[in-house]
Amino acid sequence: MPINTNTSLFPVLYSDILDSVQAVDPINYGLTRNYIDGAVSYLSPYISRGVISTKFVLSKVLDRGYNVREIEKFIQELAWRDYWQQIWIEKGDTINSDLKHAQLPVSNTLIPKAVFEAKTGINAIDNAIKEFYKTGYLHNHLRMYIASITCNVAGSHWKYPAHWMYYHLLDADWASNALSWQWVAGANANKKYVANQENINKYCSSEQQNTFLDIAYEDFSSLTTPNVLKETVQLGLKTSLPIANSIFIDNNLPTCIYNFYNLDPLWKKDELVNKVLLLEPSVFSEYPISQKTINFMLSLAQENIPNIQIYIGEFNNLVSTYNLSKEIIYKEHPLNKNYKGIQEPREWMFQVKGYYPSFFAFWKKCKKELLF
Repeated sequence: MPINTNTSLFPVLYSDILDSVQAVDPINYGLTRNYIDGAVSYLSPYISRGVISTKFVLSKVLDRGYNVREIEKFIQELAWRDYWQQIWIEKGDTINSDLKHAQLPVSNTLIPKAVFEAKTGINAIDNAIKEFYKTGYLHNHLRMYIASITCNVAGSHWKYPAHWMYYHLLDADWASNALSWQWVAGANANKKYVANQENINKYCSSEQQNTFLDIAYEDFSSLTTPNVLKETVQLGLKTSLPIANSIFIDNNLPTCIYNFYNLDPLWKKDELVNKVLLLEPSVFSEYPISQKTINFMLSLAQENIPNIQIYIGEFNNLVSTYNLSKEIIYKEHPLNKNYKGIQEPREWMFQVKGYYPSFFAFWKKCKKELLF
């Protein structure tokens, strides 16, 4: 039975998702995206879950007659997602540790209790975290603010707080999340990202003063951790996977493997195949997600992929239990390294592949494929 996520921001029916793609205003997006009430697309959960691709979104926008030059900022932001994924493909598990530089200074490897409880005293941040727990959504600027407070003011190492954020995000993408946290903390960039209260007020439409961030930028180098951020907590981030039930496999047919990162309803749509949503406990033990995110994933699968069956277990167990003797087909992803069978490529916006040390080195190559 389909699961109701009860969130109006993110409908799960594919027809409604297509409507959301058509509703994107790429010009206004470029002008206002940094403001929390700006014209953001709300498409990231569907891109992260593999329901739609960055290339698909771009093609639908260009079909409406936009010139690539006037929507370059929108295209860039789509490209960031592909860029993070390309790093994950190239670097593998090394993205789970400081990629370019050791994060310094680090005073703890947990998360400030005030961040977790939305009690930092920065009203715009606290309100955003409370809303985040309800919706599974955070504006990108707020993600950066939270990461900066956590890593660069409280001195927490990026990894544990990044897991906390990933846990609650409907658009959970470990590459984008982990590498963005590293970018803010200076582990994946040549400098740290910091934002003061004036910046937060500007982009969050707030007027708060006299907070620990109500300082000039040159004062960040001497800023000590405020008392409100000193207490840290360890969280019980665990995934509650559905109850495992038996599935039916027709061994005369190929088997297509869907997963948390591939819920494409058009993939093999008209082919006679077994469709299995594989949820491996080992993956969700390493990268736990919330019940809200689980429900969202299941709804996307059950509403849009007819006859899909859910298997709770490891890939090898699926193969042995159901004696999969025909072709096993799956899409490429770094978390699929234990899969065996026919690997098909994901859909990328550009042909540019491999590791680039900066986004703009990557983007310079990508731009050559666009007709300016």
